[in-house]
This record gives sequence, C-alpha cells and structure tokens, in this order.
Amino acid sequence: MGVLTKKPKTFEVQFSDPNKSAYSGGDKVAGRVIVEVAEVVKISAVKLFGIGCAKVDYNKGKLHCREEIDYLKYEEILHLDHQPTDADGSMTLRPGNKYEFMFGFELPQAGCLVSSYMGKFGSVQYYVKAVIEKSGQPYAECKRYFDVEEPIDVNTQELMAPVTGAKQKKVTCMFIPDGSVSVAARIGRKGYSEGEDICIDAQFENTCSRIVVPKAAIIAKHIYLANGRTKVFQEKLTSVRGDHIISGMRDMWRGRVVRVPKLKPTILGCDIIHVDYSLRISVHIPGSEKLILELPLVIGTIPYNGMNSRTSSMSSQNGSATSSTCVSLPSSPPSYSEISRDNRMDSSFIPLLDDYDTDDSPIFMRISEYQLPPPPAYTEQN
Repeated sequence: MGVLTKKPKTFEVQFSDPNKSAYSGGDKVAGRVIVEVAEVVKISAVKLFGIGCAKVDYNKGKLHCREEIDYLKYEEILHLDHQPTDADGSMTLRPGNKYEFMFGFELPQAGCLVSSYMGKFGSVQYYVKAVIEKSGQPYAECKRYFDVEEPIDVNTQELMAPVTGAKQKKVTCMFIPDGSVSVAARIGRKGYSEGEDICIDAQFENTCSRIVVPKAAIIAKHIYLANGRTKVFQEKLTSVRGDHIISGMRDMWRGRVVRVPKLKPTILGCDIIHVDYSLRISVHIPGSEKLILELPLVIGTIPYNGMNSRTSSMSSQNGSATSSTCVSLPSSPPSYSEISRDNRMDSSFIPLLDDYDTDDSPIFMRISEYQLPPPPAYTEQN
C-alpha cells in the first residue's frame, strides 16, 4: 500500500437534529462523522471528543492574563458496523465508499454547565471534534460547534419581585451649593426575557438652577477574571429619553417602556466570566457628573407566563392605585399662575437644551435680555 498523500475527500461532523438551536444540561448530543477518501488508506482509529470550555484572554499593560475552565470533556473511539478490522484494530477505507461513524453522548446535568457566550475578552464554547489517526498519530480533524443554553425561568418568586431604588445628588457651582437632583424608580419585576417590555415608574425632581435630562437604558456588564485581575466591559443596549426638567420642577414617568432586545441570557455559575444586566436610570446635569440609579435585571430564557398579574411589569398601566406603590408621589408641581413674572435668572445665562452625552458639552449660552413670558390670564376655581 502506498504512502498516504491526500487528505480525506470528505470529513465532517453532522448532528442528528441540525435544526436544534441549543442544548441544555442532560440533553443528548448525537450524530455521525462522515468520511470519504480519495485513495485507499489504512487508519488506526476515528476518535470523537466532546469539549466545553470557558476561556478568558486579555492583556493588562505588559501582563498577559489567561484563564480556562472545562465544563465538558468526553472521548470515545468510533466504530463501523459490519466493517472488518485488522488484527491490530486498524481498518482500510476505500474510494467510492461513504463511511458513517455514529456517536452519541449526554451532556452533564442542569446546573453543571454554563450558557454559550462570545465576548470581547472571553468565551464559553462547546463543540464536537473528530480525529482520524493513522499509525497512532493524528492525521486529520474536524469540528462542529453547538450552543448550550442553561434555562433561567423569570417566573420564579425571586425574579418576580418588584425592584425599587432612589438616589439624590447635591449640585454645586464653584463650591457653592446649587440645590439637588433626585430620582426614585420602580419596575414590576427583576426577571425579563427577549422581546418583553420593561415598564418604568419614576419620579424626578430638580431643585438646582440647571436644566436636566432623564434617561433610561439597559446596560450589559461583562466581567472577566484571570490571574487574580479583573477586566470590566460595559455596553449600552437600548435606551429611552425623557423631557427636559427645568429648575424647580418635577417630572413623572408612568409606564415608560424599554423593550428588551435580542440578548444572551445572564451568565450564571461561571467563575471567570460574569454577564450582568441592569436598568440604568440617569439624569444628565450640565457641568456635573450624572446622577445614576442602577436597578438589577436578570435576562432569562423562559419568558413571563402572565400568571402573576400582581407583580407583572404591566401593573403600572392598571391605574394610579397600582403605579403609586412604586414611589411616594409628590405634591403637584406649582401651577403656571404661581410662577412670578420676575422669576428670571440672576445673569444673562440659561442652560442649553442639548443632549448632554459628551463630556465637553457647554453648560450655558449667552443671550440678550431674557425673561419669562407673562402667564395667560385665567383664574383657578376651587
């Protein structure tokens, strides 16, 4: 027999269910390894490996940080039915034939795996690798990746509980107190899944002299740990913006909606990669750091089933009695008739009404004589 000079004509892994989008703990991964050769070849074995591994790899200064954790390690030698073998266990493959080596193995039980993930500085990947050995040495190999998605049910008691928070920031101008900005907010539950609406009830109050802008966004925080060091990467996924709030005024959000985009679920149970989500409610204050309130989120795989309407995220739309449980509602803002005609700024500066997303946004603009327009003539009836 001549020396083998050509790689296999066909060498690939095929899964029994090619339409299966993801596997979970305890599922069976099954399929076949297809081999076709262009010349007669004697092989010693066809081996199959099931591999799942979390990896972190990044540079921090001159230090190269790298860490790995194995979640799946499976190995078996594949055999052909009704295929003669030599005394040493080797087999001869011939051109014109299609050889199918069947395989199947079970994934570890739920709770032992981590969902597949591909990030900026790390990944969690699962794949099946087939290796042809000739004379005991690897000759050819092929891989086929598959996704693992560990179920996260957002209908559990913990994830159905409402999430609330409040924060206040005192504002200064040249070290002189300039009032404060505050926010109090509530969402109906902690757990959401792709395509669901997060309904926000919030109260904003501005007692400083500047015009402020409230916003809300879903934030993903990717945390990578390696060599005792931590790397954090954050990204804003989707957001909404409220109206400007002038000095001395309040604003209310009742059921302001942020839709959860297509996301990978929260990564749980991995020691070197964490993926956390939050609803970040922020207020931009010109000339000062933003006021930021973070409400934790868990993105799950099993969506809300609507059985517990009391804690549904849609409760904010069921009337003022429901939405009033999120925050203590303030007294009504001052009426237009209560605004003094002489209530104008001490200097000829007023805040710009721009979207303050850059650090170098101007705080004020100079204008000529400015005063508030007179209020309309009307009387209030008791």
